Amino acid sequence: MVADTILNFIDGEYVATGKWFDNRTPTTNALIGQVAEAGKAEVDAAVAAARAALKGPWGKMALEKRVELLEALVAEINHRFDEFLEAECADTGKPKSLASHIDIPRGAANFKVFADMVKNVSNEFFEMATSDGLGALNYATRSPVGVVGVICPWNLPLLLMTWKVGPALACGNTVVVKPSEETPRTAALLGEVMNKVGIPKGVYNVVHGFGPNSAGEFLTSHPDVNALTFTGETRTGEIIMKAAANGSRPVSLEMGGKNAAIVFADCNFEAAVEGTLRSAFANCGQVCLGTERVYVERQIFDRFVAAMKAGAEQMKIGVPDDPATGMGPLISKEHQNKVLSYCRLAMEEGATVVTGGGVPDMPGELKNGCWVQPTIWTGLPETARVIKEEIFGPVCHIAPFDSEEEVLAKANDNVYGLSTAIWTTNLARANRVAQKMEVGIAWVNSWFLRDLRTPFGGAKQSGIGREGGVHSLEFYTELKNVCIKL
Repeated sequence: MVADTILNFIDGEYVATGKWFDNRTPTTNALIGQVAEAGKAEVDAAVAAARAALKGPWGKMALEKRVELLEALVAEINHRFDEFLEAECADTGKPKSLASHIDIPRGAANFKVFADMVKNVSNEFFEMATSDGLGALNYATRSPVGVVGVICPWNLPLLLMTWKVGPALACGNTVVVKPSEETPRTAALLGEVMNKVGIPKGVYNVVHGFGPNSAGEFLTSHPDVNALTFTGETRTGEIIMKAAANGSRPVSLEMGGKNAAIVFADCNFEAAVEGTLRSAFANCGQVCLGTERVYVERQIFDRFVAAMKAGAEQMKIGVPDDPATGMGPLISKEHQNKVLSYCRLAMEEGATVVTGGGVPDMPGELKNGCWVQPTIWTGLPETARVIKEEIFGPVCHIAPFDSEEEVLAKANDNVYGLSTAIWTTNLARANRVAQKMEVGIAWVNSWFLRDLRTPFGGAKQSGIGREGGVHSLEFYTELKNVCIKL
C-alpha cells in the first residue's frame, strides 16, 4: 500500500509542515501514511483562526443557521460514510462490522443530537419580590465559552472527537482538535466535510502531533484557549489539568477505568455471559467503559467461567474487511507490548490462565500486526497489580463472591470509578447495588447502552465533569444571569 499524507487543517486549509511522523496500520504494522506534525507556529495559527471565527461569521450567526449547517454536516458524513469507515479501520484495525454500526453512525449522530438540544433547551427564569412592591425579573442566558481545545483518544477516534466537537459547535464555540497521533485520519477528513457544507473557516481546526513539546503541549498551554476537554489516560489528564490551572480555565476530563461487572446467581445467565464477553473484548478491550474485573456469585462461578472461556475461544480474530471478524488488533506495537507485559505479570502473580495470554498465530504479513488473544484469568488476590491497574486490552479476571457486601467492597476498592455492569433479575438489589457503586454510570442487565441525553463521566480518578445532554451545555457555555428591576 502506498503511504499517503495526512495534513493539519487550519483556517479551512490543509497545511503541511517540515516535520513528519509515521502512520501505521495495526493489522500488519505496515506504513500507510505520513502525518504532518504541528509545531508551535501551527498551533498558534489554529488558535488565532478559531478566535477570528468566534468574533466573525460564526459568532454572529443566528442559532437557526448554525443548526442548519450542523444538520448538513450530518448528512454529508453519512453521504461519505464509506470514506470515514475506511479511514477509521485503517487507523485502528477494528472490524468494519463494529465501526459501521458504532463509530461512524454515532460520530454523525453526535452533531444531530446537540443541534436538536440547543434548539430546545430552556433557561432559568425567576420572579423576585422587592421591598417597593414592584419586583424584579431574573433570567439566564447562555453564551459560548470561546475557543475549545479538544484532545482525543485513539480507541474510538471519530465518535469520541465528535462527542466533544458536536456540542461545542452547537453552542457556538470554535475548536482546535488534537487527535491521537495513532489515529489522525478521520479528524483530518472531517475538514473536507466542514468546507463542503459551508462551515466558516476557523470554526474547526486540526493539529497533529504528540504531547510534550508538540501539538498537545502547545495547545493545552495556549493562553487563548478558553476551555479544554480530554478523553484518555489519567496521567495525561492530570497534566492537562495542571496546564489549565494557568488562566483558571475549565476542564472536562474522562480518564482511566478499571471497571467491574457484578454477576448475581439469579441473572439471566446467557445475557450476562454475552454482555460480559462484549464488555471485556469489544474493540479488543480498548474501551474506557470495558470490563477488566468480573465478580460472579459462587453458585454459578464455575459455569460462568466455562461459558466465558467457550465464548472467548470462539471469537474470530481477523482483519477489518472480514465480516466474520469479532476482534481486531491492538492499536500499536507499543500497546501490544504493554498488554503482553501484563499477561506475563499475571502469571508471575499466580493467576490461572483460563484462556489466551499470548499472541495468536496469524498468517502471512498479519504476523507483524499487533494481535493479542482474548485472555481470561482466575485465582488472583485483590492486591494483584493486574486487578488494580488499567490494562486496556482484551483481558479480564473473574473472581467468586459470597455476599452483596463483599462484592461491593471489592468492586469499589479501586482508584478508578467510571462504570459498572450489574447482572441480576432482582430489581430492588439492582437499584441498591447501583446506588452504592462509586462510578459515573451503572448499567443493569446491559452494557454500553447509551442515551446521549444522559450524564456521562467518571468518579474518583476516572474524570471530572459530566457531558451528554444539557450537561454538555453546562461545560460549553457560560451561563449569565440578567436581573431587571421593574
